[in-house]
Amino acid sequence: MVTKSVGWWSPSEKMKLKSLLLRYYPPGIMLEYEKSGQLKTKSIDLLDLDSSTDVSALVEEIQKAEPLITASRSDQVKLLIQRLQNKLGQHSNHKFYLFKVLRAHILPLTNVALNKSGSCFITGSYDRTCKLWDTASGEELHTLEGHRNVVYAIAFNNPYGTLVATGSMDTTAKLWDIQSGEEVFTLTGHSAEIISLSFNTSGNRIITGSFDHTVTVWEADTGRKVYTLIGHCAEISSALFNWDCSLILTGSMDKTCKLWDAVSGKCVATLTGHDDEILESCFDYTGKLIATASADGTARIFSAATRKCVTKLEGHEGEISKISFNPQGNRLLTGSSDKTARIWDAQTGQCLQVLEGHMDEIFSCAFNYKGDIIITGSKDNTCRIWR
Repeated sequence: MVTKSVGWWSPSEKMKLKSLLLRYYPPGIMLEYEKSGQLKTKSIDLLDLDSSTDVSALVEEIQKAEPLITASRSDQVKLLIQRLQNKLGQHSNHKFYLFKVLRAHILPLTNVALNKSGSCFITGSYDRTCKLWDTASGEELHTLEGHRNVVYAIAFNNPYGTLVATGSMDTTAKLWDIQSGEEVFTLTGHSAEIISLSFNTSGNRIITGSFDHTVTVWEADTGRKVYTLIGHCAEISSALFNWDCSLILTGSMDKTCKLWDAVSGKCVATLTGHDDEILESCFDYTGKLIATASADGTARIFSAATRKCVTKLEGHEGEISKISFNPQGNRLLTGSSDKTARIWDAQTGQCLQVLEGHMDEIFSCAFNYKGDIIITGSKDNTCRIWR
């Protein structure tokens, strides 16, 4: 139930707990403590928490594993966990409505991504640039110029909010400081376009997936290559870490997804079942579920533990190019060449809402961290923000 908190303790060192904070997605408690005069933080991950969890038993388990949680803190911890349970139990039936339409680039969009707070988002385009936008006002904040070809992949580094990564058809990935709009460094080594990239949870590693059939893991602060994953027999379409960074998920045009051990770089499982290329894959926030989107017009949900398909999403009239879970893990968002995005119940596979209005295929779609804003990007050169 409890993932051991990150940090090391020795009885000889004086440590004093200053505050306890909630982390909703994925569920956990952040501890702020003082050690040798310095303020530090660590987390207790509660990835298995649900509405049926025995909170008293869980608090006892936490106290055994974490010396900072003393008996005098147990009631406080219990209340925090009950608040988390309530939040997770909210099966939001929120209907999304169009809030704003932004005409973003001269040439078609390839991708969109929101930052953690949802206050700004970034767009990539065939015009070789990325643009950073203010979500509320629609104002353009920066144009990131430097790639020599189409920009396909973009990702915010949410623990260190000033960094963003971009991947291009020019075979490179670049890191940028979004406050200044300046390039930090370039990652080189792939022999074909980079179609996918993402940061790990702590923000110290980047993963890139390429049409050269390989996936590479890099250090985010130095740009050093850590290792390359080789095993797919066609172009890579997606690559990302799970929450605790123990696994890497890759999707490919060879119709399969693979799971890799993030420490050793060894392939541990291959997920099959789609009749055509897999165009996107993702984990939910806890890493228990995997979703795949395919050119066969369907999406599938797999159990990360059993590696078996548990739900199939059917209803789009064209290939599905994007898929993502909401933070609560109870909804899925898909974007398709049929010009619509759809919201689905992640348990039943039922379609709950169709987002219509784009005039051409939807390349990209994403939830914000809270799950109450959706952004869709289309070949019609517009982004639509839904609330």
